[in-house]
Amino acid sequence: MTLHIFNPEHDIALASGLENFTAPHAGRQLRHDLGWLPALWANEGDVVWTEEGQRMPTFVQKLFANGLKRPAFAQKLGGIAQQITAISPWGWNASLRAQLIRQGVAEELLPSKAQIEVIRMLSHRRTSAVLLSQLRQLSPNAPLTGEAIECQTVEEVKELQSKWHRMVMKAPWSSSGRGIRFVEGELSESAAGWLRNTLKNQGSVMVEPYYNKVKDFGMEFYADGKGGVSYLGLSLFHTQNGAYTGNILATETYKLEKLGRYLPTELLESTQKTVCQLLASTIGKQYEGPFGIDMMVVAREEPTSSKRALLLHPCVEINLRRTMGHVALALTQLVNPQNDDELIKVMRIVYEDNKYKMRCTKHPSCPGKNDAR
Repeated sequence: MTLHIFNPEHDIALASGLENFTAPHAGRQLRHDLGWLPALWANEGDVVWTEEGQRMPTFVQKLFANGLKRPAFAQKLGGIAQQITAISPWGWNASLRAQLIRQGVAEELLPSKAQIEVIRMLSHRRTSAVLLSQLRQLSPNAPLTGEAIECQTVEEVKELQSKWHRMVMKAPWSSSGRGIRFVEGELSESAAGWLRNTLKNQGSVMVEPYYNKVKDFGMEFYADGKGGVSYLGLSLFHTQNGAYTGNILATETYKLEKLGRYLPTELLESTQKTVCQLLASTIGKQYEGPFGIDMMVVAREEPTSSKRALLLHPCVEINLRRTMGHVALALTQLVNPQNDDELIKVMRIVYEDNKYKMRCTKHPSCPGKNDAR
């Protein structure tokens, strides 16, 4: 029996490194309202640990009512703790490990404290910076862009600011658009204060040039912990003010064709293969579970013409956990089991009536009545 857990506060808990961690209100409410999410990929006989039992949206309930096998739900592990043989959380951190031990889960099923620390260090943004550099070095003639530098002092950041003028500062550990500051010109008093605080609490800050983003997307992967990294699919998602709002649910053919309007499909395919090869000896051997890499299409003005060159930023961020892209991949298989290229939907996470809810609606390009739930 596999125990599945949706713990969206994971990134903040990981940053703290604390066993006794209290998540911000938004993180607690996300976990409370959307704790049923793992039912989308769990198997029959598995258990999903939730706070509210089986409160799934109507369209998901209909999927199960139509014969789809479903896992069980448990608000307290208590009596079933000894039946658990594997655990699949959104992400591993010291706080979750401590929570499960208190619930009576066998410690041998959990990562050790040392393994949790390895996951924490691999989740540092410097891992993304190293992969970005490797990808560019291996393909010097490909239309790639991206640079990220780790700074330990305010002076180092100011040197980059004088070089780039427009830049982005990122905390080594942060989540969902938080822990990021955009800088144009001189550092403001607010940005300088944030920088000093981040350096004090996390030891460094990652600094990047500001890019003219055209489109966000991601690639989703799975590491087996034995040196194997496999590619799972593309994630076409939307953000608002840096926060996630929704994903396209469509076949890989459709998503690749959509991105092919901006970048050569050969570049996308070679990138995902190279990522699997490069990460096999690091993440592939030290982490077991799903992870995702955020990427983006970037526009660069051509100095000799009025045209823009479109480039691929192949590693904006590595999320060493399950992502909403993985949720979208799982939900796509459920709502489109025939792999119909014409069936395109939009998965959104909305906040209304003081609750977080999932909506699944037809994409504007699809004919017929909208089927929002």
